[in-house]
Amino acid sequence: MATELRVACGIAGGGPAGMMLGFLLARAGLSVAVLEKHADFLRDFRGDTIHPSTLDVIAELDLLPAFLARPHDEVRELAAQVGEERFVLADFRHLPSRCKFLAFMPQWDFLDFLARHGRRYRGFDLRMQAEAVGLIEEGGRIAGLRAATPEGPLAVRADLVVAADGRHSTLRGLAGLQGDALGAPMDVLWMRLPRRADDPVATFGHAEAGRIFIMLNRGDYWQCAYVIAKGSFEQLKQQGIATLRASLVALSPFLADRVETLRGWDDVKLLTVAVDRLRRWHRPGLLCIGDAAHAMSPIGGVGINLAIQDAVAAANRLARPLLFGNVSDADLAAVQRRREWPTRVTQRAQLAIQNRIIRTVLGSREELHAPLALKLLQWFPVLRRIPARLIGIG
Repeated sequence: MATELRVACGIAGGGPAGMMLGFLLARAGLSVAVLEKHADFLRDFRGDTIHPSTLDVIAELDLLPAFLARPHDEVRELAAQVGEERFVLADFRHLPSRCKFLAFMPQWDFLDFLARHGRRYRGFDLRMQAEAVGLIEEGGRIAGLRAATPEGPLAVRADLVVAADGRHSTLRGLAGLQGDALGAPMDVLWMRLPRRADDPVATFGHAEAGRIFIMLNRGDYWQCAYVIAKGSFEQLKQQGIATLRASLVALSPFLADRVETLRGWDDVKLLTVAVDRLRRWHRPGLLCIGDAAHAMSPIGGVGINLAIQDAVAAANRLARPLLFGNVSDADLAAVQRRREWPTRVTQRAQLAIQNRIIRTVLGSREELHAPLALKLLQWFPVLRRIPARLIGIG
């Protein structure tokens, strides 16, 4: 027999969107159940870029000092190398925000931070190892969700169910919500390599004919992203791990003394890149946010930023109706209207970069030359504030 729980809002997914929404609604005095299917948040190579706009939200919640007290890295500019030429792409020092930098923090630390502060509120109920597997529907309206837990089935009855269960969302599929796949010409291989004290300091990317390599400075290690053509991972694996090591050294020669730490393909994680967006983010009693509503490309690391903004918009619009138990379809539609335009614009920019730059680089067999746009950033440093504004604030 299933255990039954009654809350104002049941949230599937303990990622950035779900945890932030749960925290905000509990802070508003509502009862919230956040269901996370894993036993902990410890998973490598999840998005860990916290943008200035998200830091502003944390500051408005009076949590910024506590957040910045946690181990993190601060990046004030982004750089890239095309062939032998190096360029500064974005300078965050002039942003109209409290924090004029990107903060890199492992996502498990960020989620743990939200969970710890969420538990200060009586209405916040985080259930780990609770996987949303079904919806409860009554009279044409979603009235709750069903979850599988180690203790047995759990039924969560709620005035509103929020699907924040990621790009492979179970709930959006069960709800019959249709989306459009927008395409991606690449996949990404994530890996860690040790960082030495005399290594370069900056977070940067390096593009050569047929190859793109991004290195994020994480203090004592580099978090590395090796961009490959869509669907080419199996072919690369057949060539052997030594081929990948040699390619990394060709792009960043100072890594030659440590690429052997990549012992095999188990040390490399594949991110299958997808960009998509639901046409309709809601049904009566159900709302999708974050990757469940719109999977983002890793370009710019803006996925967490968009997810947090979805959660803030949803909390601002829905907290009052939830307090009175009368969330309407018009309320849910208002959340989609508020968030759809920024999502479309961001995805359009990502698709332009994917199709005009990344596809061209990955398909090239000749020496690359920096495009005029990069040269303008070098000649007129003030222009670096434009990509910084688009990446940091949106």
